[in-house]
Amino acid sequence: MTALNSATALVSGASSGIGEATAHALAREGADVALLARREEQLESIAVDLRTDYGVEATSVPANVRESVEVEAAVEATVDRLGGLDVVVANAGVGRGSDVATMSDEEYEAMQETNVDGTFYLTRAALPHLTDSGGNLVVVGSFAGKFPRSFNPVYAATKWWARGFAHSVAAQVGDEGVGVSVINPSEVRTEFMSEEGQSFEERFEPGEVTEPAEVADAIAYAAGKEGSSVHEMDLFRRDKYSDSGL
Repeated sequence: MTALNSATALVSGASSGIGEATAHALAREGADVALLARREEQLESIAVDLRTDYGVEATSVPANVRESVEVEAAVEATVDRLGGLDVVVANAGVGRGSDVATMSDEEYEAMQETNVDGTFYLTRAALPHLTDSGGNLVVVGSFAGKFPRSFNPVYAATKWWARGFAHSVAAQVGDEGVGVSVINPSEVRTEFMSEEGQSFEERFEPGEVTEPAEVADAIAYAAGKEGSSVHEMDLFRRDKYSDSGL
């Protein structure tokens, strides 16, 4: 994966889980990394770890992906500090509630504004730089973005949107040399759904579902492609299609 050596990358949702693991995976391959999330203290701590462990440049660019102005400022700060932009990982996402009939406006808006608007704002701000570098955009989708999900139709819809958006962006910018990939994990042992009570990290034992580092390795593989691009990659738990997995 020499393509990532000395590349510059921006990862959203980087303060924990898949985003944090992705930052480590990219830095391990020699990429300089900018970390985007709201929790500045966590970002600063991760940036120190990346610099210490891998000898790369690492910086925090705190922002709320729901705010377009903040996202644009984070992208520009990344370019200014790291000298360009070769890889963008649109990873920030949340899940709230479940049943449509009982879902609050706040739960609905949190998913729409983070999973949909945040992906759009980051992509819009980053594309001119990725066009300049011939870089890669990696969008973190979901199993829920490929199959109907009774558990939370709104969350699923946001991931269907993100997947369709990413593939259509790929069609639009492929002629300009930009690669666009979608990575679809099923359940991952992270703090996802923690605000609803029990996080996936608490719900599942190690080995039961996908680990953040596994998703991060897939993202790094897609991010390191040159010339061609990974169209889509699925990482599902091995029993996902069984009666118990569904």
